[in-house]
Amino acid sequence: IDLNTWIGMGVERSVGNINSRMQDGLAFLATVGSTAPFVGLFGTVWGIYHALTAIGLSGNASIEKVAGPVGEALIMTAFGLAVAVPAVMGYNWLIRRNKSVMEKVRAFSGDLHNVLLAGKR
Repeated sequence: IDLNTWIGMGVERSVGNINSRMQDGLAFLATVGSTAPFVGLFGTVWGIYHALTAIGLSGNASIEKVAGPVGEALIMTAFGLAVAVPAVMGYNWLIRRNKSVMEKVRAFSGDLHNVLLAGKR
């Protein structure tokens, strides 16, 4: 294998490793951002179910029987959104940052390749 190909492969492998390390954790953020609202929605449905069950058992549809479980349901929805929104915003910010950093890494790898081969930029 000639020197140009050998250096090119080594530099490209290093760029790939850097890109891979920068992607660590992004799948987790994406998963949290996409599933947290549904977990909150499940909590909402669960709270409303308990409110309806309490009404059915008591036979009295008073505000006291509904307010507690429905309030808890709304809090679960808020928690789901409070987790999802920062996760999605962080994911998007990291994707943009990684793209910018990888452009710089690729430019540097090209310069490094030239320096290693020719000793100049």
